[in-house]
Amino acid sequence: MNTFARRLFASVFVLLATAATTQAQPFGVELHNTMMPASGGMGGVSVAQPQDVISAINANAASLTGFQGSQYHFGGGWAEATFNLTQTGTLNVPGVTPFSAKSETPGAMIGNMGMSRQFSLFDSDANFGIGLISNAGAGVDFRNVPASNGTSATLLILEMTTSSAVRITEKLSVGSTFNLGNAYFDGPFVGNSANVSAFGARGSLGVNYDVGPATTIGAYWQTKQHFTFQDAIRLELFGGGFDVMRDVEMDLPSNIAFGIANRSLMNGNLLLAMDVLYKQWDQCDLFEAVYRNQWVFQFGAQYSFRKLRLRAGYVFAENPLKPIPLPTVGGVPLQGAQNAAEYLQATLASINQNRISAGVGVVNALPGVDLDFNVGGMLKESEQLGPFTSVNMESYWIGLGMTYRYGAHQAGYASPLARDGS
Repeated sequence: MNTFARRLFASVFVLLATAATTQAQPFGVELHNTMMPASGGMGGVSVAQPQDVISAINANAASLTGFQGSQYHFGGGWAEATFNLTQTGTLNVPGVTPFSAKSETPGAMIGNMGMSRQFSLFDSDANFGIGLISNAGAGVDFRNVPASNGTSATLLILEMTTSSAVRITEKLSVGSTFNLGNAYFDGPFVGNSANVSAFGARGSLGVNYDVGPATTIGAYWQTKQHFTFQDAIRLELFGGGFDVMRDVEMDLPSNIAFGIANRSLMNGNLLLAMDVLYKQWDQCDLFEAVYRNQWVFQFGAQYSFRKLRLRAGYVFAENPLKPIPLPTVGGVPLQGAQNAAEYLQATLASINQNRISAGVGVVNALPGVDLDFNVGGMLKESEQLGPFTSVNMESYWIGLGMTYRYGAHQAGYASPLARDGS
C-alpha cells in the first residue's frame, strides 16, 4: 500500500474509533450496507452486483470476484433521527413518572473503510478484502427529563472484517467472511450502569452466479454474533435501593440474504437490483425479548451516463417489535414486569417500514478515483406499546465515499462473461 493510501486508512480509522451511535436507518439495530457510498444510494442493495467494494466485503463475499485489481475505499456519512417518546403510566419503572420528550441523542458520524486485492489461485480468479465497518448502532437519551429517571440507551458495534472469494467456474463464485466486533453498550435499563465493552465473532458464507453477461444472482448466510457485557447494570428497585450487579447477554442475529441484479436494459446502462433479507431476532439474547423475526425488501436502480452513475432506492422493512415483549431482557429480570418491558422496548424501537434513497457517482473523477454521494430518509412512523408508552420516529442521512482503483479498468462489479463478451 502506498503512503497516500496508508494515510487515508489511518484517517478513517480515527473516524471509526470516535463514531457516535445512531438510530437513523438500521434494520433492528444493524446498518448492513445502507450507509455505503454507492449501495446507500440504491437502498443498500448489494448482494448480487454491489457497486462499491466495501459493500462486497461487508455482505456477500462471493461478489468480490467481480472487482478487478486492487481497490482502496474510504467513506463516511452523517445520520440523524428525530425520536419522541411519551410515557403516561406511573407504575412502569421505578422512579419513572409520566413525560413526553424528544431524545437528546445527537446525530452521528459513521465511517467505513476497506481494501481488496485480486490474485490468481490455482489458475482461478480470487480476491481478498479487509475492512473496518460501522456495523450497528442505536441511541436515545432522556436524561435531561427528570421524570425519565435517567432513561438512556447506547449501542455501538465496530467490526474488523476479512473476506475472501474464489471463482470456481466462469459463472460461479464462493466466498466467506470473518468478523471480529467490538461493542460498546450502556442501558437500556433504568439503574446504575456504565458504558461496557465486549468482543464477539461471527462469520458468513456466500455464493454468486452469473446467469449471463447481464444477470447475476447471489446469496449469503451469516451467523449470530454474541457479546457478554460484564457487570453492566444494577437495576433500581421499587421503594429505593438497587439490585445486585448483573451481566447482560446480547446477540446480533443470524441473517439470510438473496439478491438478483440485471443490466440488460438501455444498452446495458440501466442496472436494476433487488435484495431480500431475513433477520432471525427470536434466537438472540436480549433482542428476542423485544424483536420478532424480520423481512426486509430492498430495491435499487442505477443509470450510467458517461462518467455519471445516477442511483435511487426504496426499502420496505417489517416493523420488528414484538406485540408482547418479554419481562426478562438479556438475562436481566425487569422491575415492573410487562409495563417495564414495553417501556424498555420503546428505547430500542426501530419501527420505520418505508425508506427512500438517492445517489450519484462519478467514475474517474481523477484518474482511477471514483466518488460517490448518497442521501436517504426513513418516513415518519408511530407505535403504541402497551397502554402507557408510545413512540414516533423519522430520520435522514447523507454519505460520501472515495474509491481508488489500481489495475482495474471498470468501476463496480464486472462479470467476466460481460468482460469476455460471452
